[in-house]
Amino acid sequence: MPDKTPAQLADEAAEAVRAINHLTRSTGDDWQYPGDVYSLVGNLTQMAMMLPQALEQASRLISDLNENGHLRSDKDQIEEDLGETFHGLDDARNAAQKLYAALNRAHSGLSPIAYKD
Repeated sequence: MPDKTPAQLADEAAEAVRAINHLTRSTGDDWQYPGDVYSLVGNLTQMAMMLPQALEQASRLISDLNENGHLRSDKDQIEEDLGETFHGLDDARNAAQKLYAALNRAHSGLSPIAYKD
C-alpha cells in the first residue's frame, strides 16, 4: 500500500489530469495516433469506474463519524451541513457512473479506428 493519505493520492490524480490537459493541447511523439487516444480514454474509463467506490467510502466515513457523535459544525448546523455533504457525494457518485458509461462507449467506439496515411 502507498505511504500516502487518500487526500495526497487524490491531489496526485488531479495533478496527473492537469498534466494530461497540458500534454494533449497539441500533437507530439506520444500524442498523434488514434491508439494514443484509445489508451488515454481507456485509462480514464478505469479511473471513472473506480470513483463511485471512493465517494461511497468517503460518505461512509462521515456517516460513521456522525453516528458515533464525533462531528460538529462551525456554523452550528450539523444536520444541514451533513445533508449538503451527503447530497453532494450522492450526486458526484451518480455523475461518476455516467462518466464511466460515456467513456466506456467512447473507448469502444475508438477500438476499430486506425491511422491512415
